Formats: sequence, C-alpha cells, structure tokens
Amino acid sequence: MLCVSYQVDERTGIQFAMKLLYFLLSALGLMVCVLAAAFAAYHYLQLIQLTCVTALESCQCKLPSEEPLRRSFVYRDVTDCASVTGTLKLFFLVQMILNLVCGLVCLRACCVMWEHRYQVFYVGVRICSLTPSEDQQQKV
Repeated sequence: MLCVSYQVDERTGIQFAMKLLYFLLSALGLMVCVLAAAFAAYHYLQLIQLTCVTALESCQCKLPSEEPLRRSFVYRDVTDCASVTGTLKLFFLVQMILNLVCGLVCLRACCVMWEHRYQVFYVGVRICSLTPSEDQQQKV
C-alpha cells in the first residue's frame, strides 16, 4: 500500500484494489488464526485427558475408555512421561497464545481499514461564521 501514491477520495483503481486486498487478507488471517488457536486448544484438552505409563524406555498414553475413538500414543526413547506431556502442554499453550495475538493484530488491521473507509465524516466548509460580522453590526 505504501508504494501506491495517495490520492484523495480513492480516485485510483489500484488504490482501492490495494485497500480491498489488505482488508480481505487481514480478514482471512483473522479466521486462520482463530481456527489455529481452536485446533491447539482441542489438542490441549485431549492431552489433559491422557493417562500415560512408562514402559521399556517408551511412554504409552491412552485416552479414557469412554471416548468413542480410543487411541493410544507411543513415544519412544523416553524415560519420563511427564517431560513429554509437559512439553506438549507448554507447546500447545504457547501456540494458542501466539495465534490469539496474531488474530488480534489481524482484527485491528481490519478495524483500521474499516474505520478509514466508512467512519470518516466530512464536514463542509462553513459559509457563514457564528459571530456576526462588522457589516451586520453596522446595519443594526
């Protein structure tokens, strides 16, 4: 957008196209960031429900029996299950936070473009002043 020379009232088609593209990409980025944060939150909730057991230098984690898709996860060459699950929990939390921050940045970019386009109120030039002029005072 900075490469396009600015003209008042968006008189160039390329300026309008750049602003529209900027808004659409920001809206798309917002949706992607929210979906990525939801994806990480879902996996974090699944990770909390896992029950892990250390066996023969591996960590075997299973979901509770009431889950319809009961799967098991095996982490090889691991001596402590807490280190694996703790690292994954931290990874998912950081991923959620970063995606939410990115989503807020994209939302702010959308708001800036929306305000710039639709919330600007133009005030006309004042034809007469609020205080009486000298000519009006002399006539009275």
